[in-house]
Amino acid sequence: MASVDLNSDMGEGFGPWKMGDDAAMLDIVSSANIACGWHAGDPIIMHRTAEIAKAKGVSIGAHPGFGDLWGFGRRVIRGDSMSDLEKQMAYQIGAMQACAALAGHKVTHVKTHGALGNMCNDDDEMALAVGRAIKAIDPALVYVTMPGLATERAAEKLGLPQALEVFADRTYEDNGQLTSRSKPGAVIHDAPMAAERVLRMVEDGAIVSTSGKIIKVKIDTICVHGDNPAAVAMARTVRDTLEKAGVTVKPFKVA
Repeated sequence: MASVDLNSDMGEGFGPWKMGDDAAMLDIVSSANIACGWHAGDPIIMHRTAEIAKAKGVSIGAHPGFGDLWGFGRRVIRGDSMSDLEKQMAYQIGAMQACAALAGHKVTHVKTHGALGNMCNDDDEMALAVGRAIKAIDPALVYVTMPGLATERAAEKLGLPQALEVFADRTYEDNGQLTSRSKPGAVIHDAPMAAERVLRMVEDGAIVSTSGKIIKVKIDTICVHGDNPAAVAMARTVRDTLEKAGVTVKPFKVA
């Protein structure tokens, strides 16, 4: 029987401002990527999210991004050296580890957010910089990567364990990269459509681009974004569809 992890990005509020229904999402997903305070999140939210995840048996990871609260980490930021980027990643991962420890939980993986994640998938040096930071902190941390792109190559080069990720609610270009959010249709809002699409990905071991190109991939984890009002319903539909087809949803194995 096939198994796959279902993840969502969480803890993306700030102070009294809340984004997404994390408590409800943590009843559905098997792992959570928690914002580390730069694109969203703060120590209180980080700790609380880790605490709820532990109580519900959900694995957690650090979700570092650019220092861009105003733009939610989705604006491209250039100019930092790769050495500086390593330090920025170490800072955020370490903060998440500390908040998790306070909650009695443990960070097991790292997944980059937004513009940083897209840039890392396109840029080998950036992907390696993130990977070096992960490896320096704890070489057992899993690097969440995208199949066939720079992050997968970086994890392989550095000898880091990795979890290859596909997205339930995003479309793909022919090169395996996500379609830019600036393009119409880049984000899928129809839950049944997204769920059937994910099931085909898992069963076929492939993603299909917007042009119809079939790209064979290994799939360890599926992301459903948690930053919109329909996210919980979509995640539930995706999980139910997978399980009805005989696919077990559980955290990816940590090496």
